[in-house]
Amino acid sequence: MARRAVTMTTAAAFTATAALLLTACGGGDESSPEDIKGAGGGSPSASASASGGAADVKRPDVSVPGDLKLVFDFEEPSDKDQAGALEDAANYIRALDHGIAQQDANDPAYKFYSTGGAEKYAKSQIEAWVKDGWTVTGEDRYFNADIESVGQGKSTLVTFCRNQAKFYSKKVKTGKINYTEENLDSYQKFSLLMSPSETSAAVWQARQIEVQGRVEECKG
Repeated sequence: MARRAVTMTTAAAFTATAALLLTACGGGDESSPEDIKGAGGGSPSASASASGGAADVKRPDVSVPGDLKLVFDFEEPSDKDQAGALEDAANYIRALDHGIAQQDANDPAYKFYSTGGAEKYAKSQIEAWVKDGWTVTGEDRYFNADIESVGQGKSTLVTFCRNQAKFYSKKVKTGKINYTEENLDSYQKFSLLMSPSETSAAVWQARQIEVQGRVEECKG
């Protein structure tokens, strides 16, 4: 499976849409996601206790095979809510790859860290990899995180760049790796609308996701 680049609406437009959803729908969980076809990311594991006093919350396993390394080159915000939103945005990415590695489109990990459009996106991504008989390997790097408040509630827009130049697909049955050369397709920009879970304020969930492909600013 070749890595699939995507080009969505601009982050500014996504922010405006997210704010409108939050104002009109109380969180936007029922809105339909756009048909995004970007590749997922992975990581060895997530911290047992996340930011924002979430140590007492039982979190799902998001570990992945040892041949997959996910790097989050983020600076932790001093604000507790922003730190929690950023950490669980990373956990959403981890959970997506955990589902791919487990070859399970109904894996509970991504459902724990997402709802609405972001949950549907994760499910569709895992389904696509499983259907084609691929899993993930290599190294995936996320960096240049930015966090800003959206709307009048606690919802937060988390954006970051991705370099997937060393992130490859691998055939589940044969172990054959599909190596690709680094190019502009290797660079993407993610925008995640995050808000506290309805069941635990210590857990942040991704509600909507936008993935932009071939992002020159992330290459620099």
